[in-house]
Amino acid sequence: MHKPVLIKEVLEYLNPQMGENFIDCTVGFGGHTLDILEKTKPNGKVLGIEQDEEIITLIKERIENKRFILAKGNFADLEEIVRDNKFNNINGILLDLGLSSWHFDKSNRGFSFKGEDLLDMRLNSESELTAEKIINEWPEQELFRIFKEYGQERFPGRIARVICEQRSNHQIRTTKELVDIIEQAIPKKHRYGKIHFATKIFQAIRIAVNDELNNLEKVLPQAVSLLEPQGRLVVISFHSLEDKIVKHFFRDEFKKGNLEILTKKPIVPNEDETILNPRSRSAKLRVIKKI
Repeated sequence: MHKPVLIKEVLEYLNPQMGENFIDCTVGFGGHTLDILEKTKPNGKVLGIEQDEEIITLIKERIENKRFILAKGNFADLEEIVRDNKFNNINGILLDLGLSSWHFDKSNRGFSFKGEDLLDMRLNSESELTAEKIINEWPEQELFRIFKEYGQERFPGRIARVICEQRSNHQIRTTKELVDIIEQAIPKKHRYGKIHFATKIFQAIRIAVNDELNNLEKVLPQAVSLLEPQGRLVVISFHSLEDKIVKHFFRDEFKKGNLEILTKKPIVPNEDETILNPRSRSAKLRVIKKI
């Protein structure tokens, strides 16, 4: 089961109290939500948003609580989801932008480069765009752009070029095929570093498939608008581009006098947490309070 990241810090900064209402924009398996529900009983509510149908089925089995409202959707449509569920008096909002361990280990959707799954990478299985479409249909210059911009890959041109050469011979369908192509494109001396040589390419494709950065830019102003005065927004990012978007948005809104920044520097997991949950190591938590 997915381990919620920075749970102690999330609760400290959200500071949920009896009877208050919160939104978990990325409810996942409910690790943060369960603790918020405990802190806000007997009548505080949590609106949880999730776009993955499989996870929705699992979370319904895990959280049976009348104070928990589960909404299917993308947090980029936050205001619409809140309106449809008549959810008011919002004291805090959480955005945990990381994927769950389930996505990497059990979803069989190609998020991980360790096995041999079909190239999918959709968080919402109803979406049309897949990793396979990107790899086999996008122009070489677009592959170069996302590898460089989203993945911050050192060899975006070489990898894009070899992918296009290979796909002209046969459709690239699986994660293993893609990993083999990336390995072939990268110079030998750069194949074995601290992180796997395919990490950044898989990250870039996933971000593109799910339009993750644009969705983040859409949700932030909505979240601030929906909060009650003194309400708090907690964002946990796992990628430098995500953190940059959050940091700049918070800074700009602070200059306008709309909010107070509660974290001068991002909060990161301590050594104990990174040992217990290695996937938490890149997490950065930032918090604002609405004025």
